[in-house]
Amino acid sequence: MNASEVRTKTADELKQELVDLKKEQFNLRFQRATQQLENTARVRQVRRDIARIKTILREKSVAGQ
Repeated sequence: MNASEVRTKTADELKQELVDLKKEQFNLRFQRATQQLENTARVRQVRRDIARIKTILREKSVAGQ
């Protein structure tokens, strides 16, 4: 997911995507703790996607004021 894809979504869609990514991040952390994580790069990717969505949501909220 890149920033241009994220910017085309509405705030509600972004919030839902954020919830989904947080759940995935939790599951990945659990898998890492139990030595079941196969794709370790996914942890970093999810973390960056969460940050990207939060940044875009913040930009949209500031622009709306």
